[in-house]
Amino acid sequence: MSAIPALSSAQLNKRIISVVIFTFFCYLSIGLPLAVLPGYVHNQLGYSTFIAGLIISLQYFATLISRPQAGRYADLLGPKKVVLMGLVLCGASGLFSILAVMFSTPLTSLILLAIGRVMLGLGESLTATGSILWGINIVGTTQSARVISWNGVATYLAMAMGAPLGVMLNAAFGIPGFAGLIVLMAVFGFWLASRRAAVVVTTGQRIPFNQVFSRIWPYGLCLGLGTIGFGVIATFITLYFASHGWRGAAFSLTLFSAGFVAMRLVFSNFISRFGGLRVSACSFAIECVGLLIIWQAHSSLVVDIGAFLTGSGFSLIFPALGVEAIRQVAPQNQGSALGLYSAFLDFGLGITGPVAGLLIGRWGIDTVYLAAAVVVAFALVVIMRLRLRAGAAVEN
Repeated sequence: MSAIPALSSAQLNKRIISVVIFTFFCYLSIGLPLAVLPGYVHNQLGYSTFIAGLIISLQYFATLISRPQAGRYADLLGPKKVVLMGLVLCGASGLFSILAVMFSTPLTSLILLAIGRVMLGLGESLTATGSILWGINIVGTTQSARVISWNGVATYLAMAMGAPLGVMLNAAFGIPGFAGLIVLMAVFGFWLASRRAAVVVTTGQRIPFNQVFSRIWPYGLCLGLGTIGFGVIATFITLYFASHGWRGAAFSLTLFSAGFVAMRLVFSNFISRFGGLRVSACSFAIECVGLLIIWQAHSSLVVDIGAFLTGSGFSLIFPALGVEAIRQVAPQNQGSALGLYSAFLDFGLGITGPVAGLLIGRWGIDTVYLAAAVVVAFALVVIMRLRLRAGAAVEN
């Protein structure tokens, strides 16, 4: 990688935003159908709620499976080409959604929707992974935390905007309303990305996946464990409020997001100043406290405080540990490391729902927040061991 000239903070942010905007387009495409498709599959096509949920989950499974390969392709082909491929797949998912409503038979519509969801999952892997690696290449590896942080802001901002916008467009125009927007964003994003300068692919020995995995798995494991705290709030906070007869679950989710975004914008520079392990240790501690507060809450106000702390704690975990993960490999293998590392987040979100559902059925909904706190505390223990090992390596 060529040397990156010294840039001001504003110049760095401008360069980063010029590529993480493609992540925004991708995750807005993901957010738009989320609140609409389950109802369409269940109420209009006549399938069970299980099938409706499975249609949504197909995207997550496709993302989980394809993340590592997306990173490898970014290493081999360059992040620009990977982002372009990802945007094409995102746009194709919108086309298949439009085709699904044009067919009168429920089974044909369901199959077309399923194909579109798989394409969207593949598009997410390629676009998100490629955008991060593209950003790191144009501002330098020393700014990795800044790139990952801005990418996260783009992700959660797009998801927050996507669901309500999708509902509005569906009410006005039906599924072709939001699906058409997905296609238009893909076309515009492809045009925009094609005009951006590509970065030179780093040459050198590329190590096998198993060797990359052996170097980054502790950081990915901790990311997956920390993600469970986010998962139990995003998935079960509405049921938690209902079980206590409270109102305002949506506001708790808003506070979670506010804490998340605020930490990313204000404190992401702490990662380069104090190191990823130290920042992630503090983050896990804050997240754990937030979850314990929710577990023991006796009013919605206390839950709001816990949700804000949980979002604040979870915010810097991905970039802090991501910096440490990609540091374990040479530049020509960083895409593979990033893809494998990100897959732990997908896996954590994937297992949260069914495992927490089993806990709720046996011990009640309050226990999922205690269990999540215990899991996050375990991640903190692992991080402390990694810090001790890193300190011993420096002394030797």
